[in-house]
Amino acid sequence: MKMSMRPALSADHHEFLRYVLTFNLKVAGIPSAGIANLIAAAFGITCSFLGSRYFVFRATHRPFHGQALRFATLYVLIGLVHGLVLYLWTDRLGLSYTIGFLIATAVQFTLSFVGNKKLVFAG
Repeated sequence: MKMSMRPALSADHHEFLRYVLTFNLKVAGIPSAGIANLIAAAFGITCSFLGSRYFVFRATHRPFHGQALRFATLYVLIGLVHGLVLYLWTDRLGLSYTIGFLIATAVQFTLSFVGNKKLVFAG
């Protein structure tokens, strides 16, 4: 598999995140897009770690626990940023949830790739 295809495999978690987020907002009735997003992010983070470790960066030579701890720390921070963007955009400013989600996801994708490459799976 070419390197250029690997981020696409890991990015599948973003689609999963969108479904969980939609479920939280529309079915579970969580009134805040920010809170619903934080819940959905936990599911997406697990998929992202496994995809990044085994497919994107192929960094199985380093200890799993150390990578998992660095990854979890990075993703907690990224999840908070994502939730904050949605909270401000949708809940406070009353703007389109869809546009806010796209903006938050673009920020998340960028922070995730750079953080994973430089901090979590480097070396």
